[in-house]
Amino acid sequence: MSGEGLRSIVRQLPSEVMVRIDRHEIEGRDLRLVIRPDGLVPLAGHLRKELGARLVTLHATDDRALEGCFKLHLVMAPQGMDALVSATAPLGLGEWRYESLTPTINDADWYEREIQDMFGLVAIGHPDPRPLVLHEDWPEGKYPLRKDFLTGERPPRVKGEYHFTKVEGEGVYEIPVGPVHAGVIEPGHFRFSVAGEPIINLEVRLGYVHRGVEKLSESTPYPKGVHLAERISGDNSVAHSTAYCQAVEALASCQVPERAEHIRVVMLELERLYNLFGDIAGIALDTALSVAAACGYLLREKAMNLNECLTGSRLLRSVNVLGGVRKDLTPNDREKVLATMVKLKLEFDDLVTLMLSSPSMMDRVETTGRLTREMAVDLNVVGPAARASGVDRDVRRDHPYAAYGNLNFLVPTQSGGDVAARMRVKMDEVRESFSLIDQALDGMPAGPVRAKLGSVPQGHAACSLVESPRGEIVHWIMAGRGAPARHKVRDASFCNWLAMEQAVLGNIVPDFPLINKSFNLSYAGNDL
Repeated sequence: MSGEGLRSIVRQLPSEVMVRIDRHEIEGRDLRLVIRPDGLVPLAGHLRKELGARLVTLHATDDRALEGCFKLHLVMAPQGMDALVSATAPLGLGEWRYESLTPTINDADWYEREIQDMFGLVAIGHPDPRPLVLHEDWPEGKYPLRKDFLTGERPPRVKGEYHFTKVEGEGVYEIPVGPVHAGVIEPGHFRFSVAGEPIINLEVRLGYVHRGVEKLSESTPYPKGVHLAERISGDNSVAHSTAYCQAVEALASCQVPERAEHIRVVMLELERLYNLFGDIAGIALDTALSVAAACGYLLREKAMNLNECLTGSRLLRSVNVLGGVRKDLTPNDREKVLATMVKLKLEFDDLVTLMLSSPSMMDRVETTGRLTREMAVDLNVVGPAARASGVDRDVRRDHPYAAYGNLNFLVPTQSGGDVAARMRVKMDEVRESFSLIDQALDGMPAGPVRAKLGSVPQGHAACSLVESPRGEIVHWIMAGRGAPARHKVRDASFCNWLAMEQAVLGNIVPDFPLINKSFNLSYAGNDL
């Protein structure tokens, strides 16, 4: 996006916003504003209404040591523009309250609840101020992301109770599920309210595997931070490490070699493939189409075996380093990838035919778990779940990174918004991943695979977006001394859990596992 396009955004801001802006600057493809706290709501409302901007992240920083205040940071992406609008709002000295954005843009809901838990900053007018991250046994007055909260501190447990939403009426009853589940899955609590058979309300309670990743990152030197990022969500190792590396590389003004950018694309798409194979197989399994499920899981296993041959890790760990990638792809590696892709394509086509030609399976997935386009937009749903509801958005195309800007690919969409639509989008994305891997290998230039990083200036901030198999992930880093002073991570699952609460409404409880599988959300990715 040109500087003139960003300047036009400033010129179009309403007067009630302009009078609250202390300064603005354009840096690359970013418009950065410093604004008074009471200007955040009208700014967000204007960007959403006039530019169709979506919320990328809303978070806080503790700058009391340097400036005596907390700050709120709002990042939004105007529709159809490869640009970000970032607004920083310093709160007044000793001020811990601000006007809630949630009544204006609904997708700010969980962000503001998270800020309240982690910083103690209260969003006045928020419709649901209950804790989000911290559970009922966490003591009051302890805020983990404040600078005066020590990394090794273990607060005492206290007695408390979390108040779930109560749905009352004749014939209404509750079904609690979890947090411990049958099977090897992560913990999460699901509270269903049911009248007869249909679900009339679902409340998801997460946070059981919260590890304090953002706090740990503040004491983790940048090179080791790559390893920490890989462990945010184990099956999205490359996506998270790429987002982390890109943020640090932007801060250091490091130009990653073109060959490394192409290798990153190959690895990102290999990660997408094994995840999507597993997603599709899981849908088949939950509809009792056992043969198709076995075929899908076999495809996933073959893809992961290829990962191990190329990198030594089935989950593609330690691929990325700051400034590029750890290991080059040899001609032999290239031949292995191409040969495996040919086999996987043929077997995948057979799997798709088997699944789509099964009347019993299609009867289970069609019209089940429907998420409307309006709801997907309102909740800022991302990834295949959004595209299956008709939201044509993909970071690889809309905000190109690595070598994606030089490659040709389609962004598959569906309009149904049901399990069938999410399944079809993922099937189409598998084919696009095959194509992207072929293109990245064919167009890979010669040269180095790693550049020297250089120094990372303190006090500067950078935001990196990457399209993971589940959707858009965000890493926002404020540079400190040798490590992030603040590292905000937003996984795709953070946006999409609320969407699943809506998608199950009107369906029966036995269809919940199928709907859940079609979203395939990450507990660990949400519970940073």
